[in-house]
Amino acid sequence: MAAAMALLYKLFPLYITVAMGWFAGRYLEASGRHIAGIMMYMITPSVIFAGVMSAPLSTGVVLLPLLTFCLCTVIALVHRALAQRWVGDDSASVIPLATATGNTGYFGIPVALLLFGEEGLSLYIVAMLGTTLFESSVGFYLAARGREGVKDSLKRVVKLPAVYAFALAVLLNLAGVQISDVFQPLFDNLRGAYSVFGMMIIGMSIVSFSGLAGNWRFTGLAFFGKFVSWPLMALSLAWLDSQFFHLYSLQVHQAIFLISITPIAANTVVIATLLDTAPRQVAGTALLTTVFALAYIPVMVALFM
Repeated sequence: MAAAMALLYKLFPLYITVAMGWFAGRYLEASGRHIAGIMMYMITPSVIFAGVMSAPLSTGVVLLPLLTFCLCTVIALVHRALAQRWVGDDSASVIPLATATGNTGYFGIPVALLLFGEEGLSLYIVAMLGTTLFESSVGFYLAARGREGVKDSLKRVVKLPAVYAFALAVLLNLAGVQISDVFQPLFDNLRGAYSVFGMMIIGMSIVSFSGLAGNWRFTGLAFFGKFVSWPLMALSLAWLDSQFFHLYSLQVHQAIFLISITPIAANTVVIATLLDTAPRQVAGTALLTTVFALAYIPVMVALFM
């Protein structure tokens, strides 16, 4: 109960931000599509760049995002196959993003800080970069394939700056280059905008609070992938590594497990809005998973961490 109340206290401002987004979309005619473009092409790459530049990089740390990227890809491909047979409308193409990624940034980071402290938080941030890279490459491609051919979908992915921001930051970090103090306030402000706009766009995409679940097949599969399949894979990986391979520390296992139990990423709503692929369906389901996570995360943390 104490853990649940502590998480509720930490995360309550996020729900206020979602409500503000709904008010702006409902009564101020704010456009979630315009904000989605700013998020995807400007703010998200800036946050990735600053995060990698400030991380203490080593070969093992650099490879950690690759591990989470591969896990996301497996989850996405499995649930994409299920969605094509089960969901029944164009929202099926967003299922890979809805199940494989998570709200690891503006939802997961406060939880990671509460659970792991400052030292464990940096490791968590490096691990979560793999999910960000996934959603900006394979995840975006699979979502775009719902409306476009292979060639057009690949063109969209190539234009996304997040992957280039990550690669440039790794090269500069390894070369010993640091962000100048002059620009540090700018990146701090962009991180704040990342959190605020990311959660507001969920609210903007919800026209009314009736029928939030929309297509129950989409919602059910999204919940199953996000809160059953992903955690089971993370726990299986931790068990296999601790019993046989001994490649990663307990802190890495815990970071990946926390990534696995976060709700649907707000960036999934951003991408659905950009592609005009069932944005209301995705936003409603994302909000439901975010509310559900208030009770789910404390229980999972108590059981497995």
